[in-house]
Amino acid sequence: MADELVARFDASGNLVGTCRRSVVRRDNLWHAASSIVVRGPDDGVYLHRRTPSKDVFPGLLDFAAGGVVLADEDPAVGARRELDEELGVHGAELVPLGVVTYADEHTRYHAHRFTTTWHGVIRWQPEEVAWGDWVPLPELVKRIEREPGSFVPDSVAVWLPVLIRWTTAPRG
Repeated sequence: MADELVARFDASGNLVGTCRRSVVRRDNLWHAASSIVVRGPDDGVYLHRRTPSKDVFPGLLDFAAGGVVLADEDPAVGARRELDEELGVHGAELVPLGVVTYADEHTRYHAHRFTTTWHGVIRWQPEEVAWGDWVPLPELVKRIEREPGSFVPDSVAVWLPVLIRWTTAPRG
């Protein structure tokens, strides 16, 4: 992976400049990232396992695609780029669900959340995804609650309340 130039933010979400991705990771600097939950036609969510070579949370399960927002990149454009790169999902309509903040000892970012519905084939990027499949939404929520350490913690933090709400509200 190239040492991309990424947008750098402060803790309040204000753009403060740019920085190399390696520096953002090394120094755990604030940045922005896209986070996209892909829903299927039968209320399933696409669940995948990150490859062991990922720089953050390798080998864990994730139900959100996404990645770091590049310098001068709109988060929605970054979300589309990441969906295409990671899962081969292209041309799908993104529904924005707001920005939430996440911080731990590995990463600190402002998550630009989106959801999309996809009826096509999923094609993983082998450098990013080791396995994936559709999982019914209620089953996914139960599995996260039963095995929280198996999942990427930032996706759980920024998405679990939404997933729970989706299980109790009709899909619209």
